[in-house]
Amino acid sequence: MLKVLIACVWLLGSAYGAMAHATSVVFLNPGMSTETFWVSYAQFMQAGAKDLGLHLRVRYSERNTQNTLIQAREALQGNERPDYLVLVNEQYVAPQILRMAQGSGVKLLLVNNALTADQVQMLGHDVDWLGSMVPDDEQAGYLMLSDLLRQHGPVAPGESIDLLAFSGFKNTPAAQLREQGLHRALAEHPEVRLRQLVYGEWSRQRAFEQATQLFKRYPQTALVWSANDEMALGAMQALQGSGQMPGKHVLFSALNSSPEILHARLDGRLSTLVAGHFTLGGWAMVLIHDDAKGVDIGAFGGRDRQEALFQLIDAAQAQRLLGATARVDFRALSAVGKPASYRYPFSLQLLLR
Repeated sequence: MLKVLIACVWLLGSAYGAMAHATSVVFLNPGMSTETFWVSYAQFMQAGAKDLGLHLRVRYSERNTQNTLIQAREALQGNERPDYLVLVNEQYVAPQILRMAQGSGVKLLLVNNALTADQVQMLGHDVDWLGSMVPDDEQAGYLMLSDLLRQHGPVAPGESIDLLAFSGFKNTPAAQLREQGLHRALAEHPEVRLRQLVYGEWSRQRAFEQATQLFKRYPQTALVWSANDEMALGAMQALQGSGQMPGKHVLFSALNSSPEILHARLDGRLSTLVAGHFTLGGWAMVLIHDDAKGVDIGAFGGRDRQEALFQLIDAAQAQRLLGATARVDFRALSAVGKPASYRYPFSLQLLLR
């Protein structure tokens, strides 16, 4: 995976060095401890925490929401409560944790999947949290199909293009938003026929099994849209099993930046790749650092933030993500001492430059 060991810990003073009490953070990671995306996500968080003088503990749910709730209870009601709890609204788990946190003295920050509008209304004003930080998932879904169609090229009048789509968990906001982006692009291209959208639940094996049947059902499939890398790789495997070649007979898109999907982008099996949101946890460490320093983070871009982190990854950038060691000075991103006009410059470009 992308090497995210950050080599720029500038020891400019004891305020950022050894501290009598480092601000403590627990991250409830919804993924598997062997899952490339969530492991790299946590590594980038750890790099940010180290640079900023935070003490970060990562707990993996192993894709089990009951584990998440148990871990949340331990963090919020145990003897060693952290100063901050970072969580993901994966499978709509956040409201239970927000209620659990009331009166604990622990500040909560949501990342990647924020509360839905219905959840906000249901919780009312009695429940409070520090804020939320999410990527532009709808734009990511839109970018993937738009770029696939650019590479496919136009069709003759009266002809159509068959598309298959693989989304994540149905009750996960990020998956829903990526689907919305897909449908926005479809509305602009009536020549595309979405033959079927299935929920691969972010799983390579599930997508492989689904795609094996779908390619038989829709033999004219020309495009495959996938909401993450694992599902794209599973669908590619299914296509190869049918005797066809990804990138030649069918064009694929994917989202994420695992080594395997980056190699697929480089060798042409993957036509379109969107990435960038693995950085979100690291940027969240900057917000927590600043809040702990007394900064009103809402004054520098809002309490509930959507960051434009996703971008199309070309071959040169894929190679850079594979081979380069990212160097980010997280402390330089802090709003401490910055003018009121300052806005956090969170972007994948900070790693690619």
